[in-house]
Amino acid sequence: MIVNFSVQNYLCIKNKVKLSFDATASKDLEEYYVSKKLNGKLRLLKIGLIYGANASGKTTVLNALDFLRQMVNDPFTKKTDVFDFEPYLFDSKTRAGNTFFSLEFIQNEVKYLYEVELNKSAIVSEKLFFYNPRKALVFSRTTDMAKQLTIINEIGSKISLSNEHKAALEANTLWNNTVLGGYLKTNIESFELQEVSDWFKTKLKPLIEPRTDLLAYVSSKIENKEIDTNNVVQILKKADFNISGISIEKKELVNSPELLNLLIEKLKLSENKKTEIKEKGVLESKEVLFHHTIENGSTVVLPYRVESAGTQRYYQFSGLLDMMIRNDVIFPIDELESSLHPDLFKYFILTFLVNSKHSQIIATTHHREFLMEKDILRNDSIWFTDKNDAGCVDLYSLSDFDSSVIRNTTSIYNAYKIGKLGARPNLNDYFINIEDGKE
Repeated sequence: MIVNFSVQNYLCIKNKVKLSFDATASKDLEEYYVSKKLNGKLRLLKIGLIYGANASGKTTVLNALDFLRQMVNDPFTKKTDVFDFEPYLFDSKTRAGNTFFSLEFIQNEVKYLYEVELNKSAIVSEKLFFYNPRKALVFSRTTDMAKQLTIINEIGSKISLSNEHKAALEANTLWNNTVLGGYLKTNIESFELQEVSDWFKTKLKPLIEPRTDLLAYVSSKIENKEIDTNNVVQILKKADFNISGISIEKKELVNSPELLNLLIEKLKLSENKKTEIKEKGVLESKEVLFHHTIENGSTVVLPYRVESAGTQRYYQFSGLLDMMIRNDVIFPIDELESSLHPDLFKYFILTFLVNSKHSQIIATTHHREFLMEKDILRNDSIWFTDKNDAGCVDLYSLSDFDSSVIRNTTSIYNAYKIGKLGARPNLNDYFINIEDGKE
């Protein structure tokens, strides 16, 4: 689980912003919103919903977290590769300055703190700590920018790593790799580095955007038994979808070795996928089918492609729900309400909160009517992004407001709607002077 995440000088984020899942002292809805870790010493929220105007930076927060995930999981293979991001460009100092990430998280009941400083060419510095129970160093790294060389300055006194293995790790960590990325390419053993690498690979999932099609992702996990079909059907039924079963039909498209090799070369496939197809000796298509039971008890089978956008999206989200209920994973989701009816949006969140144990959702949303639901909201789970006149992003929680703004009797929805909480677009009048384009 994530404890908190900070980012500075990344895209429209100039100053440091911090998204925290550390629950306040409030006991409201504790059973559903709060997960207790480290023998109850740490109370972490299972959800964070970020509101804000368009272009206010809320998606940038999720992008920053996903950028960090990719940087760890997919290290560059050449030192000439550059990172695909921009610092804050509206200030000469930040334009030439470094970007900072800080992530505190729990893996197997141990808290870790990971800090990275970088520019577009290289990792400038990097540190990893763990708490057992006091803060202790795992490693500290800097980069010789002139020589383009990684230097592992220190291995923590509690860490078992020989000088030989340290040298191998340092040699495999390019100046534009994280040490964690270098570890993935090095044949050495380190408990702490393995634990943190596993967390980034298995716990923190890729960012889901409004146009992200999860059909192949969910369906492949159903085939691999990582998602339970019966659970998905149950989730869909309870959400008022008339679906009594799901099946995946395979069709053989190509079995000619010559044509198969030609297609493999033409298609943009991973090396693992190419190997898999070659071993099978056949190229298949897969189609998801929904089984609908009608009034007379008979079943009508419809292909996924003819179902409504809402049905398709909730099938995908039902797969995510099954993963989050049965495992401890984190899903960042941009515009969670996309293709969902407002009642279904609410139902998805409540289903997650009631049934999950230690999973987390970090989501952006424009669905402000959800703020009317005071009886199912915790203030510390609601966040806002706002930009000042210079275009700098600020990130703050509903729980940051004192009683002069938000009281127990205050309508959060009305307070947000009239602008007391910020994070709304500043709109002018509707008149456009077509003749000269001036207001």
